[in-house]
Amino acid sequence: MYDFEKLGVFYLGKRVASEAGDDSDELVLYDAKDLTTHAVIIGMTGSGKTGLGIGLLEEAALDHVPVIAIDPKGDLGNLLLTFPKLSADDFLPWVNQRQATDQGQTVEEFAKAQASLWQKGLAKWGQDGKRIAKLKASADFAVYTPGSNAGTPVSVLQTFAAPDPKLLADGDLYTERVQATATGVLSLLGLDADPIVSREHILISRILDHAWAAGRDLDIARLISDIQEPPVSTIGVMDLESFYPSKDRFALAMRLNSLLAAPGFARWMEGVPLKAQSLLYTADGKPRVSVLSIAHLSDEERMFFVTMLLNEIIAWMRAQQGTSSLRAILYMDEIFGFMPPTANPPSKRLFLTLLKQARAYGLGLVLATQNPVDLDYKGLSNTGTWFIGRLQTERDKARIMDGLEGVGGGKAFDRSAMERTISGLGKRRFLLHNIHEDEDVVFSTRWVMSYLAGPMTRDQIRALTAEQAQSEPAMVQPKVAASAAPSDAPPLPPSIEQLYLPAGPGAGIVYYPRVAAAAEFAFSNARYNVDVERQGVYVVEADDGPVAIDWDNAERLDIAADALRTEGEPQASYADCPRSLFDAKGYAKWQREFKSWLRQNETLTLYRSAKHRLTSEPGETEGEFRARLQQVLNEKRDQAIAKIRKRYATKATTLENRLMRAEQKIASEEELSSQRKLDTAISFGTAILGAVLGRKRLSSSTATRMGSAVKRAGAARKKSGDVERARQTAEKVRLDIEALNASLEDEIGALDSSHDAQAEELKETVIRAKATDIHVAVFGLGWMPYRDSGDGRLLPAWG
Repeated sequence: MYDFEKLGVFYLGKRVASEAGDDSDELVLYDAKDLTTHAVIIGMTGSGKTGLGIGLLEEAALDHVPVIAIDPKGDLGNLLLTFPKLSADDFLPWVNQRQATDQGQTVEEFAKAQASLWQKGLAKWGQDGKRIAKLKASADFAVYTPGSNAGTPVSVLQTFAAPDPKLLADGDLYTERVQATATGVLSLLGLDADPIVSREHILISRILDHAWAAGRDLDIARLISDIQEPPVSTIGVMDLESFYPSKDRFALAMRLNSLLAAPGFARWMEGVPLKAQSLLYTADGKPRVSVLSIAHLSDEERMFFVTMLLNEIIAWMRAQQGTSSLRAILYMDEIFGFMPPTANPPSKRLFLTLLKQARAYGLGLVLATQNPVDLDYKGLSNTGTWFIGRLQTERDKARIMDGLEGVGGGKAFDRSAMERTISGLGKRRFLLHNIHEDEDVVFSTRWVMSYLAGPMTRDQIRALTAEQAQSEPAMVQPKVAASAAPSDAPPLPPSIEQLYLPAGPGAGIVYYPRVAAAAEFAFSNARYNVDVERQGVYVVEADDGPVAIDWDNAERLDIAADALRTEGEPQASYADCPRSLFDAKGYAKWQREFKSWLRQNETLTLYRSAKHRLTSEPGETEGEFRARLQQVLNEKRDQAIAKIRKRYATKATTLENRLMRAEQKIASEEELSSQRKLDTAISFGTAILGAVLGRKRLSSSTATRMGSAVKRAGAARKKSGDVERARQTAEKVRLDIEALNASLEDEIGALDSSHDAQAEELKETVIRAKATDIHVAVFGLGWMPYRDSGDGRLLPAWG
């Protein structure tokens, strides 16, 4: 029985015996912490590169480490094909019908054969359906398809969100994000824009900077509008018109607008927001393996999406606290074209930033490729782990050698020996070069738990994620009364304050009435060191019944109070107002009810782990706190394991030295014993020959030689006994070493295995704002803008 279920360790396979080339029983276990210095997987098609990558990600999920996996080829969706029962019925929908035909089988027969194959393959490597079930329970698995609704769509262009304040404060990273975002947008238009000389790039960068520096998000409509009428009047020392005339700006805006209006492009505006936190963790804090499938996109769209994703990951990373433990993994299944040695696509600079800085935040990059010549090896100088599989050409091998020599790590590099090793690699065999280990290892990859069905089609992804898609919240449509016909603005008493939500650019605005309030409130609690101020804008529908306003139906809007306006858009229409909203006296009553409702419903909930003495930060959701708690538990686990290993290290060194001396003693005694045996044989032979050759009887000298031979025989037997005793001593030391190792593993295994934050019991503390800490800044009739979508639906038009 193989013992590979260890804390903070990834089970990758078995070591290949150096002499025979067969798999040994020695497991290859990879320390998860080593991945903070990143890894690269290189191997030609058919080398087993994808299988190694999937196995690595399976181990990460089992260890509660979240993953963002970029999938340009469509293979990584296989991570969702996990069948604990290992039944043919589970395999049936995913087997390849052509493969079945080629083997002369029906699809059902082929599915049965695949199920059997997986059962046998897993068993050979000490795995079974129980481990698959554990994998499925350890993390949430999801497939996202930007620009498509085959999987879960991702909204990339709905908003260009302002960066986190920590990133804004870092001048270099902020500038890098502005430039990378501008480059990504222009790449969609097919423009290879130089950030230094391109007018388009400079203008869009200035627009992004102007909004983000003020803490404002941009949407695509506002970007198009700002290109036509920029929020700046000069670029450098030149006036705007001289630098970029309005006619040319209009052409750029139209080009972007045409792209936006193109069939199918609306998919980029739909779906879940592109947020690293939600890609890494579910809402309740469970680690997630997010497969971002981009196989269906064009080259320009792939570059745009990867650029936007890396921007978001860097922003998330910079908002985290530093750690030496593995917090998350960014995996890319084929990096060809995204980090080339000479060209500088927008993704390259972002990958280099991550390779240099992500280690401090516990983010490990794993980059895979079958094209070694397309990698920037200078950029990979920060990569601590290299998995090298079978290569196609001598040129590929030469490039790998150059890259390995540049990695260093303090180990001597034998180029010729490395070349021989790599040349002898077969399928599913890899050379593991890890700067954290003393020697390189050739190993065979273990059997993966996921069914490797190959690249997935859109229909397969759609079927695979049907359940996931059903769980996604549907788009909420505005509640509009069927009889609400647009008209002119209704006349209201002057004492009723009217507020207008800002409308985005475009015609056809229709305002619908709500009761609106903007409030400021504070939470304070000395025990938990809480002193937080909040604000919010709330709207609620009214009717003409006995209870005109029910604040339990209120909606909190994601806008600032100072964004409310006192006038509506010209040429806008207005829906009818309920009669209750014409009564000025009712607003004072509703405001008192609102303040009371606010105190009861706008609360601050803190979560506490009594076991680990950790409390959530104000505003941190339970899921976010569990995600942070998971990282703390991983760090404590790594520290405890390191402390145990350090304590055992001295004992291990003593025993290893004792074993070395015992083996030296065996060698010495065996040499002496062999010499004594030889001497004895010669003595006996000489004495016997002396008696046989021409002598009738033993002479006195012959008798003396016989006596000496007998003595030497006794000494030889003694030496043989000494050898046996030396062997027994060595064997005892070996047993002591095995016992020490077993004791070490037992002590590590005895650590609190409940390092799963999902299983942690949390205590909730609810903090309410005091009545004196609640201030209603504005209160009155709020007009909410909607726009007719053209198909009978009214869509929110506020930004």
